[in-house]
Amino acid sequence: MPTLHLPSDVPLDDVAAVEQFAQSASNPDMRDLLLSIANLLRDGVEVVTLNGVDTHALTPTEVARRLGMSRTHLYKLLDRGEIPFHRVGRDRRIAIEDVVAFEARRQCEKRMLAEAFAHRDQTHAAAVDAIADLL
Repeated sequence: MPTLHLPSDVPLDDVAAVEQFAQSASNPDMRDLLLSIANLLRDGVEVVTLNGVDTHALTPTEVARRLGMSRTHLYKLLDRGEIPFHRVGRDRRIAIEDVVAFEARRQCEKRMLAEAFAHRDQTHAAAVDAIADLL
């Protein structure tokens, strides 16, 4: 069964210690994970931890709140198959593992996009410098 951690359960000193430890992590995925958890706690978001295999399913409302999006947008993602779901009667349920996997994919896509923009800016700056040298 998942364990719910309320932001008020975690002292701010502990959150700061996690952030400091995350900055020293050599693995960028681990650093991002720890910083994300710390940011969620600072922002007052509930954090759910999974122990072992868990079959806990969330409602669309819970998932939309967790992902910080409207239910309408979440339903579009569900309908497009970006997040798997199953039905309980006429209602939809989303496995928490699928939500975590979607969050990880989205975080990876954001990082790749940021890197692409950073390289684009570097390439642009190098081209401007080369043209300036020619003039």
